[in-house]
Amino acid sequence: MTTDVTIIGAGLGGLTLARVLHVHGIPATVYEAEPSPAARSQGGMLDIHDYNGQLALKAADLMDEFRGLILEGRQAMRVLDPDGTVLFDKADDGTGGRPEVQRGELRQVLLDSLPADTVRWGRKVSSTRALGGGRHEVTFAGGGTVVTSLLVGADGAWSRVRPLLSTATPEYVGKSVVETYLFDAGTRHPAAAKVVGGGSMIAPTPGREIFAHRERDDTLHAYVGLSEPRDWFAAIDFTDAAMATARIAQEFDGWAPELTALITDGDIAPVLRPLYALPTGHRWDRVPGVTLVGDAAHLAAPNGEGANLAMLDGAELGKAVAAHPDDIEAALTEYEQAMFPRSAEAATFEGAEAHGTDSDDNTAHDLITAFTRHEQAR
Repeated sequence: MTTDVTIIGAGLGGLTLARVLHVHGIPATVYEAEPSPAARSQGGMLDIHDYNGQLALKAADLMDEFRGLILEGRQAMRVLDPDGTVLFDKADDGTGGRPEVQRGELRQVLLDSLPADTVRWGRKVSSTRALGGGRHEVTFAGGGTVVTSLLVGADGAWSRVRPLLSTATPEYVGKSVVETYLFDAGTRHPAAAKVVGGGSMIAPTPGREIFAHRERDDTLHAYVGLSEPRDWFAAIDFTDAAMATARIAQEFDGWAPELTALITDGDIAPVLRPLYALPTGHRWDRVPGVTLVGDAAHLAAPNGEGANLAMLDGAELGKAVAAHPDDIEAALTEYEQAMFPRSAEAATFEGAEAHGTDSDDNTAHDLITAFTRHEQAR
């Protein structure tokens, strides 16, 4: 294969693509805006599913490394009412198909599996343009360009590659989450640690929910979901940690103190994360020499599938390119024809993590029903 492969974005999708290509002897270059692998926290826990994320890791020949990252017991799940009553408590018996790992550790495994010069750090894309004949030019902030005959946008929600294919842009879904961390939970935050348990915990109500999971080193990572417009959050000064914490906690007045402790007892300033999505079923007409993977292609509100889909996208695209090394358009067509329905199905899955907080069905009882239905269907 003589086609040069340029991947924009060193997240899980882009790195999985680079790794699968490497397994098949096809070189690729990944350009990443961040200055180094340690430039920022890579997020919390991921449950890697046996029907998509693990398939990608098998294609990348990294299952042994993946198994070494698994945090045992973290598939345990409980659902609570706001008063702290435990309504559902499923232990991790080791038979589940969604083992939990730390996102940053998984990303590092992928980085370590690639030749040292694969990822070019500190290369933020400012623009892309078509040159004709399936070739594209990528321009970087601060100067410099590359020209490539296969360009892959793995650059997330605000992709600079997507405009080559689509005019769609992410829109706010009407919900934001506020992240908190509680460190050394067993000794410093015992009530919160007890209510979360050994894996994940969710207490849902219409418009408000608290979700938390236990990470490595006895850390509790909580996501406090609120269905409010952007202006509502803009009125809160998140640079004043105490004030922001008090304002968010006010929305959970009357909830059990061991649940609200996940808001009020945070060991870092609360972090606001507005949620955006592309239109469900987002797709584009085939454009020679360019495609997208992961959130760049099908950004959705968090539903437990995003990272898994990004990795599967990367793996499937890599396999398609390896299967059609002399016909890139055939490879891209094959990849996109499978990716479009796969991502649309995941976005509309009515499972345990798919209820919007503003839904009247976002209650503990409805969540348990949906979760049980999903487990029986697998």
